[in-house]
Amino acid sequence: MLVSDFCFDLPDELIARYPAAQRDASRLMVLERQGQTISETSFDRITDWLRPGDLLVVNDTRVIPARLFGVKPTGGRVEIFLVEQSGEGQRWRCLLRSSKTCQPGQLIHLPDDVTAEVLQRSGEQDWLIAFSGCDDFDAWLERVGQMPIPPYLGRESEELDRVRYQTVYAGVPGAVAAPTAGLHFTPHLLELLQQRGIELATVTLHVGLGTFQPIRAERVEDHVIHRERYQVPEETAAAVAAVKGRGGRVIAVGTTACRTLEYVAGQAGTLRAGAGEADIYIYPGYRFKVVDALLTNFHLPESTLLMLVSAFAGQEFTLQAYNEAVRRKFRFYSYGDAMLIV
Repeated sequence: MLVSDFCFDLPDELIARYPAAQRDASRLMVLERQGQTISETSFDRITDWLRPGDLLVVNDTRVIPARLFGVKPTGGRVEIFLVEQSGEGQRWRCLLRSSKTCQPGQLIHLPDDVTAEVLQRSGEQDWLIAFSGCDDFDAWLERVGQMPIPPYLGRESEELDRVRYQTVYAGVPGAVAAPTAGLHFTPHLLELLQQRGIELATVTLHVGLGTFQPIRAERVEDHVIHRERYQVPEETAAAVAAVKGRGGRVIAVGTTACRTLEYVAGQAGTLRAGAGEADIYIYPGYRFKVVDALLTNFHLPESTLLMLVSAFAGQEFTLQAYNEAVRRKFRFYSYGDAMLIV
């Protein structure tokens, strides 16, 4: 299977640079797999497509303001992008960007007299960095860091991104990218869903940079997937078992929730509570074990996320829907419109 088989033409003007005025004001494309039909509604009408007894599983990860800007003792500017905390203390795997390559032992001065020391290479692209001079690193990061909005937005992060590039139920800090399918929900809409007998459960998957890294292989099967930290609570495992037992549907809110559920079920044979690192790679031919319906945004061409959607809805049907979304001028990517596959 070729990566180029997952390509589509997207006009630049359909990339959503900013979020909709209201979270639930986005458009919603609904794909029905059985009848191969495509329809359109607004996101606040998603309740029309859900049933009492359904279980929505959301990813409650919280995006950290992962971009930091500092200076070397020589005055050269450095951008530090936090990727993942590493071990004890304030040691992080980070990407570095500067005019000259940093070396082990390099010091970087940050706001509020915080210092970052470059320790060593941590991988092909990232470095291990130790931060010092701050008693409450998380509070400091919230104050001085910038939100890591995707580069395809073509702009710097703004104050509105601190709120809108975060789901309303975000609770566990650790992601460097948002689980964007959940950005459409409001507290009112979630309350309305629960009033109608639709249950809500959480998993945590800290979205990493690998989600957006381009596939360099020509064949889909040759790509190596990234690993991401996850946690499945006892309550969620029990809720999934209960809804399956009564014949209800498990609806994954986003590819991150979908990957978490499918990875854990694939490892254990059934969904069990626990934590670890998931590296599941889903593309056409995969047989889903847990997820019955999928809510997702519109993804990049030739991306692993588009492959996952194609595995769920069918490759031909998915690309047909994407071309229809372009024709109808849906908004694409993180701040764009949504798709529900039932």
